[in-house]
Amino acid sequence: MKKLISLTVAAALLLAPLAYTINAPALNLKVDAVSAASEEAPAATAKPAAAPKPTAKPTPKPTAKPTAKPKPTVKPTPKATAKPVATAKPAVTPKVTAKPAATAKPVATAKPAATAKPVATAKPVATAKPVATAKPVTVKQAVYQDGVYVAYGNAYSKGTEGAKITIKDGKITAIELMRTNPKIIDVNARDNYSGVWVAYGLMKERLLGQTRDSAAAVDAVSGATRSSNGWKLAVDRAFERSLKVKPADATYFAGDHMGVDPEGKYAVFASYDANKLTAVKLYPLNANGSFVDEKTYTAEQTAAIAAISPVLLANGSSAQPVAGYEAESKAAIKAFWDAEQNATINNTSAYVDGFYSSYGTARSVGVERADVIIRNGKLVDVKLYRLGTNLIDRGASAYAEVVKANAPMTAKLLANGSYIANYDEKVDGISGATESSHGWNQAVERAFEKALKVPTAGQYFDGKFAGVDNASKVLLLVDVAADQVTGIKMSLFGADGKLIADDKLTPEQKTLVNQLTANMLDKGVEMDYVNGQETLSAAAKAALVDALTNASKVQGTYKDGTFTAYGDAYDKGTNKADVTLRNGKIVNVTLTRVGMNMVDLGKAAYVEVQKALPQLTASFLAAGTREGVQQVDAVSGATSSSKALKAAVDRAYGKAEVVEANKAAYFDGTFIGVSTDKSVNVMVVVKNGVPVNMVLYFLDYAGKVKPYDQLTAAEIAVKAEIENTSTGSGLHKYGYRAAAFGNNDAEKAVSADVVEAIKAALETAGK
Repeated sequence: MKKLISLTVAAALLLAPLAYTINAPALNLKVDAVSAASEEAPAATAKPAAAPKPTAKPTPKPTAKPTAKPKPTVKPTPKATAKPVATAKPAVTPKVTAKPAATAKPVATAKPAATAKPVATAKPVATAKPVATAKPVTVKQAVYQDGVYVAYGNAYSKGTEGAKITIKDGKITAIELMRTNPKIIDVNARDNYSGVWVAYGLMKERLLGQTRDSAAAVDAVSGATRSSNGWKLAVDRAFERSLKVKPADATYFAGDHMGVDPEGKYAVFASYDANKLTAVKLYPLNANGSFVDEKTYTAEQTAAIAAISPVLLANGSSAQPVAGYEAESKAAIKAFWDAEQNATINNTSAYVDGFYSSYGTARSVGVERADVIIRNGKLVDVKLYRLGTNLIDRGASAYAEVVKANAPMTAKLLANGSYIANYDEKVDGISGATESSHGWNQAVERAFEKALKVPTAGQYFDGKFAGVDNASKVLLLVDVAADQVTGIKMSLFGADGKLIADDKLTPEQKTLVNQLTANMLDKGVEMDYVNGQETLSAAAKAALVDALTNASKVQGTYKDGTFTAYGDAYDKGTNKADVTLRNGKIVNVTLTRVGMNMVDLGKAAYVEVQKALPQLTASFLAAGTREGVQQVDAVSGATSSSKALKAAVDRAYGKAEVVEANKAAYFDGTFIGVSTDKSVNVMVVVKNGVPVNMVLYFLDYAGKVKPYDQLTAAEIAVKAEIENTSTGSGLHKYGYRAAAFGNNDAEKAVSADVVEAIKAALETAGK
């Protein structure tokens, strides 16, 4: 009898001899209220021709009901010949807040009216500090619609601040603070000014649980005033967007708004008052996604900007391409459209901005995956992967034609600004890799569906999905239709890690495959185990959970991929973990003990550590999850290394978080790094997300620490400078943008190597 795919995975997993959990609790690093260092002054940006008016205070007239989050319902279906599975919705995969209706296809840029005669664009001056949007509405009645809202503060040449908030009953129940690059994509905290590092945690703590009124009254963080006010402004604008009745006297948020075309060719600064566009400034972007310095503009860039800018000012996103600058115009118009969406109070995008990942159609040789970032319903970043039969990225080892197809397919998707509707392999596929091209496009389309504010019906996508247990013993190809499993093809991996062909299976293996397949089709993840084959039975169940998670329309907590992190270091070296995750499960882990030169010690490591590494590797794989690894017992004789490696795995999970539980520049702990020539080692201590202490070591050719009495005068002088400029509590003098120093050439040469080691140590400490 058919079972519906609505039982929770968690309940089913309790029956397994091994815990096959999908996700784990988020990393919780405490951030104390430490005064942040001074924040750099903002760069120049476009000043609006007319001074922007504050957004008008909306009149609350609640009319519409808050959108209730739909619960997936499963209808029983008639009995079919083949028994389908009773499977479970992956319980631990977090839901995307506010999901959408049908997968809306990103709207094409409207074609504009006649080109207006170009006029000179106003030269930008320094951006004024963001002013809070007009006095917020007091929550006395249900004037705000529950849901997830994204908005940005005023833009400047380094990017802007943004906030993604969940509003429930007029209060902030979840918040993600963003500090973006010039392409308006959130960057790692450590890539920002040092003053912002601690401000993330403090501002999140202050804003969480607030109403619109109380959020506006939150104090800025000292040393990060501009970013703090930018976040507050973004929060206030998000509340404005959530109003059930939008203000009648304002269309736009007054201020400077930024937009970038999906291909990253141009950035547009559009200045608005409450009801009209007042100024436009166009900037070309370089290959790194940064603004091209105006002093280095080519004659062609200068001419293109002069021709296109006034057309945008006159006609906005309805502008027609300028003759002679068609390609540049199209990119600039797309960038303006993005800025306009960021400025519009009633932004009607069908999607929730953010990161999403999904899969294409699975095959016995592997599957395609796409990781995307969506803003205003447009694709603004995409990374494409080709996974092998074990569902781990093959990278450069994939078929040569598939590897070559990656870059052109990425470019095609970005140029389209979304997935390609009505995909045609002859037109849209990359020659020699049409099947992979189609899989990538399909993965991007499914990622867009995950981002919908109003969900489509069902818990799962229809199609064929692969699933592999985390020990890579079993591969399942699972057919899903209308939230039911309609077919399963099971394959076994051999000792060499390759699939065993069906005709090469032993009679015993064929019998086992048939039994397990029948059990899964009959009872799904509540399947009966085959007596004497409990390990393979558990692997089959885990593979089914994996396949259904890959088919789910809900975005998970963690990104898939391999993440490298380190445990705490000491004066003999450190411990390293390369952790490969899929759906929050550890599917591969490599543990290494490295010396002070960051080179694998191998057999030179302590004997107890050498014995512990394979034991811990097996235990971590068996544990499979973030919290499971922390329950693994330390190996006798290698207690310190066991604890350090468990910490390294936890930090790898921290790097993989889609939404960081505690956004900080660095993990707390002790970390080391070496210079390129491995002659210098620097040990950095991080407290409250800030590097506070450094110890400098000089190494010999074997990677051993040189005794102090063997150091040169220059080495002693540099060591004293590094180690005596630490307070032990505040940001270390060289913890932010370290540069070489010295009173003579010898000291400058040594300090140059030391700075390399400092940067390497901060990289190992980085989130």
